[in-house]
Amino acid sequence: MTVSADAYLAVVTETIGRVAAEQRQNVADAADLIAAALRADGVVHAFGTGHSEALAMEIAGRAGGLVPTNRIALRDLVLIGGDPADVLGPKLERDPAVAHRLYELAPIRPQDVFVLASNSGVNGAMVEFASVVKERGHGLVAITSAQHSGRMTSRHPSGRKLADFADVVLDNGAPYGDATLPLPGGGAVGAVSSITAALLAQQIVAEVVARLVAAGRRPPVYLSANITGGDEHNAELEARYAGRIRRGS
Repeated sequence: MTVSADAYLAVVTETIGRVAAEQRQNVADAADLIAAALRADGVVHAFGTGHSEALAMEIAGRAGGLVPTNRIALRDLVLIGGDPADVLGPKLERDPAVAHRLYELAPIRPQDVFVLASNSGVNGAMVEFASVVKERGHGLVAITSAQHSGRMTSRHPSGRKLADFADVVLDNGAPYGDATLPLPGGGAVGAVSSITAALLAQQIVAEVVARLVAAGRRPPVYLSANITGGDEHNAELEARYAGRIRRGS
């Protein structure tokens, strides 16, 4: 396989089609779980580390998305918890101990539901966070790479992985290592997990909204802040969830 923009496009197109077809039922199941939580006045909390944080940004706080959503991030330890900035680093996501603190720092209620994203599904912070979420009785949707996770040994003391805790698991279709175009001297370029995770996130949101509409409810959906009336529309909806959703971090 050659390395080029066209080659990458071909791989992405094939992967998107495959993920969309294979994950159709899982998307529906995730939407059922989330819609039920929203009908019970719940909020969706999204958490991802590394590049999987893009999934949390896809779920929480963007135009066309659900208003009752909150993004959890490792930097909450600093911005909200008051820890020194030097606690942040590339290996923090491997530390199971931070999961409990992140959960306690978040504005969580019993009826809330979680969407957690990790391509490998094995790092300690994410696995421990999933464990805490289930211990507290919340619904949990996981987005991960079945192929990558299946070839990895868990970095959590329990030996378990993110998918082991989830009520619904969605496979983002990414290969082991994420990158798709092999190089002649070894290695590869062209990662796909962020693209397919965004696809799954938007499909879930669309299905959640469809369920709310079918139930006769007006979906609480953001308008772009960069269109006329967007700020006013969004502020009115956000006020309904005051203290439960955070923006700007």
